Formats: sequence, C-alpha cells, structure tokens
Amino acid sequence: MSSEEYQLSAFTNCKSEHTLALFNHFINSFETIGHIEVVPLKTMIAIDNGHKRIAYITQLGKSFIHAIFPFKQSYYDNLCFQKIPQVPGQQQFNHHFRMLNLEDINDEVFTFMKLAYNEEC
Repeated sequence: MSSEEYQLSAFTNCKSEHTLALFNHFINSFETIGHIEVVPLKTMIAIDNGHKRIAYITQLGKSFIHAIFPFKQSYYDNLCFQKIPQVPGQQQFNHHFRMLNLEDINDEVFTFMKLAYNEEC
C-alpha cells in the first residue's frame, strides 16, 4: 500500500453505533443526489462527485460527525452552519456543519448538499 492510500476503517473503527448511523445517513443522503465516491484521506474523509471534492468529513466524534462544505461564496443566511471562514488567499468559504441527529439533514441542509454536488469546478 502506498502512502497515498488510506482505509475508511481507520476512521470508523471503534465508533459508536450512533456515529456510524450518522455517517451512513450523510453518505446515503448524498447518494440520492447523484453518484459519489467516499475517499479516505490522511486526516479526513472526502466526498467526491467525480469532478471535484464536494464535502469533507473532518471528524467522527462520540455522538456526532463534523463536515465541511467548500463553496466559492459564503452563505451566511442559514441555520445549519456553525461557522463560515474564508480560506486565506482563496475564493473559498468553508461551511462547517455538525450533525448530531439523523434529522439534522433537513431540507435546508439537503439544499446545500445539492448545491455542493452541482457547483461548477
């Protein structure tokens, strides 16, 4: 295995059933929009739509998952993102989403998931 190949199990081993259910629901929700690939990286899990990375799961906690949606602009008028910092020197705004319950993927979050999936490179 090369140093560029990582295993999803490195992130999911020893996680609670609740956290794994959140993770699976997040992935399954994206799959209802279109084909995605789950890409384990060194420190996070990327969600790829075949053209670009559309979201990153940065943490699988004890009872939550934390994901980042990188957009070309900020979407401050929402109730789902904890913070929206701009990446220094880039036209990218990282929208931080913390999922605690399956119901957290509501209509608003799903709209942003579709936006991320369909946003041009």
